[in-house]
Amino acid sequence: MSHTIGLISLGCNKNLVDSEQALGLLRERGWTITHDPAEAEVLMVNTCGFIEAAKQESIDTILELAAYKQTGRCRLLVVTGCLAQRYQRELLDAMPEIDLLFGVNQYGKLGETLERKLDGQNVATLWCDDPHTFYEHSRVLATAPWTAYTRIGEGCSNRCTFCAIPLIRGDYRSRDEKAILDEVACLAGQGVREHILVAQDTTRWGTDDGGHTKLPDLMRKAAAIDGVEWLRVLYCYPDEADERLFDVIAQTPNICSYLDLPIQHINDTVLRRMRRRGDSGDIRRCLRQARERGLTLRTSLIVGFPGETEDQFRELLDFVEEAEFDRMGAFAYSAEEGTPAARMPDQIPEEVKRERLDRLLTLQAGISLRRSRARIGETAKVLVTKAEGRGATGRSEREAPETDGEIRLRMRQDRRVRPGEFVTARITDADTYDLMGEIV
Repeated sequence: MSHTIGLISLGCNKNLVDSEQALGLLRERGWTITHDPAEAEVLMVNTCGFIEAAKQESIDTILELAAYKQTGRCRLLVVTGCLAQRYQRELLDAMPEIDLLFGVNQYGKLGETLERKLDGQNVATLWCDDPHTFYEHSRVLATAPWTAYTRIGEGCSNRCTFCAIPLIRGDYRSRDEKAILDEVACLAGQGVREHILVAQDTTRWGTDDGGHTKLPDLMRKAAAIDGVEWLRVLYCYPDEADERLFDVIAQTPNICSYLDLPIQHINDTVLRRMRRRGDSGDIRRCLRQARERGLTLRTSLIVGFPGETEDQFRELLDFVEEAEFDRMGAFAYSAEEGTPAARMPDQIPEEVKRERLDRLLTLQAGISLRRSRARIGETAKVLVTKAEGRGATGRSEREAPETDGEIRLRMRQDRRVRPGEFVTARITDADTYDLMGEIV
């Protein structure tokens, strides 16, 4: 008998890959996937547990879906992912609405367990064994059919004092090269044109034996696969990002000229308290070498870390003005239970964190506008993501999905384009985050 499942995936794109694997496993067992929660016999939430706001979103979503036990066809509510891995007992004790709870990388027994539970058999409610193994399985893409993420590693060994990811997903493990390349080839064969390599720290790939990153070699091999129109990499760390990596990105035609380098801060005292690998010298070296090769630069920053002084924050502001990042994400520090930073003295008041975040974002808005307007007149290859009438929306290699802006396109009256198609466009105008252009 075929069963119906609806799934909501929260948090990062690594979580999304987990969700896609879960759906692939269930589809292989004959399950039907629905986007209407009212039609699903089983509703599943893949949770995020990274920061407080993400935890609250996960809890709110669980309660929202639980209501379909009364208003829809839902017979089982399943919770999985990072929050489930970290707060197993607490969730089950506080939320009797949950029927089954799976941790991360626990999908090997998912289909069998759900089917036994639906048949009325007595099965364990909690499935949270060792999360440190890779689970390889085909996926059902939840992204647009022309873009997909490929995970190249799991866990994290950086042990930043503010981050709970190692507590949830364990130490870093590189995924097998053949498995990665086979998956990229399979996705390309399905019509995926933009392939994005992700991990908590992609530059750790291949360092399990204690050597230096092998990410440049992996990217070169992945880019050579038939059908890979664009290859993009996210989450590179400054200490292992070197000229080999920048050269591969800059010199390989179908690798996007885009560097995502989350640095979190520039003051060396704050970086040491964060227990970040590398220092301000590594960061400045990376940015200089990347700029020399014409790469688009994105970063993420944290303000209000415990002990951050006004002078240290001003140093960060000065650096952001100097570096002129094309894209930037910024966050106020969130104290996460069980992390060393949460126990540090000199916690910054919430109102100070908010004020510093506002100052940083205001500064970056002006930089983003200048960087965007400097692109007026350039011609770019654009991946169309939406098309309607004489208008379309897309991204160039310099815009990653979800995090960056878009290019709004106009076209001639006799021209029609389809989502997933590549076009050539001339940039005609720009605002702070989005660009305007016309198809040529």
